[in-house]
Amino acid sequence: MQSKQQIQSILAQCGARPDKKLGQNFLFDTNLINFLVSQAQITKSDAVIEVGPGTGSLTEALAEAAGGVVAVEYDKMLGKCVSERFKDYENVKIICADALQTKNQLNPDLIAEAEKLQSSLNGRLILAANLPYNIASSVMINAVTGRPFAGQMYVTIQKEVGRRMTAPCGSKIYGPLSIIIQALGEVEILKTLPPQVFWPPPKVESVMVKFEKNMSKTARIKDIYLLKETVSLFMGHRRKTLRACCRLADGQLSQVENWEDIFRKAEIDSNFRGEKLSPSEYVGLSNILFDLLQTR
Repeated sequence: MQSKQQIQSILAQCGARPDKKLGQNFLFDTNLINFLVSQAQITKSDAVIEVGPGTGSLTEALAEAAGGVVAVEYDKMLGKCVSERFKDYENVKIICADALQTKNQLNPDLIAEAEKLQSSLNGRLILAANLPYNIASSVMINAVTGRPFAGQMYVTIQKEVGRRMTAPCGSKIYGPLSIIIQALGEVEILKTLPPQVFWPPPKVESVMVKFEKNMSKTARIKDIYLLKETVSLFMGHRRKTLRACCRLADGQLSQVENWEDIFRKAEIDSNFRGEKLSPSEYVGLSNILFDLLQTR
């Protein structure tokens, strides 16, 4: 692992420097890096995805603990640097690319490598990363709802994003991220991090967050993509009532006509706003919609 001075030296040698637009803030506190890895209880049967390895400080700790690590780095200079550093590591694969193909899908190369690694190890697939602030929410949502379905996440993110993940129903910061994450499993803020443990220091606090999928919760969801579509419809217009939002339905939901019957079946008041529905109620509603759409 690396000190702040070592990170600065590595960047200088690579001809790179932190890019604010990419949300690059390098965690250099060794104790915190060890804490994140230890919380994940990673073993040699586990496959780990890391997004934004930077200079590879966390990557090194993950490689020592895991059976294999697939790390994806968007910054071309840092990508070359970290690839060179881990070229002799048999259990580390570096991909120099954007972690996201689109806002709603991870990079196909990342998906393929992660699935291949997990299949060879036959253990858990874990997202462990100091996530760049600008893509953290999209990466986490896609990692737990699409392929390759990470069962656990141990990540460092902006404090505000962590608060949204754990926000209760009806609160001002309760939103799509809160609903999807809580519908799938259990989320916990492990530790709050001051700006001074990063270089350069961000202007906000960060948090380390633990997420674990709950199999009984995930088994209840009939179609995760329809759940996301349902949440998007009603939370995308959060100041409107559920009834009013229905007029704006598109995609699969544009086929639905008898919304009032559906709300009654779900035991939901259509005069409510989307922020008043719990994650469990959203799952129930999307399941009723799934059954209806299957008959068409």
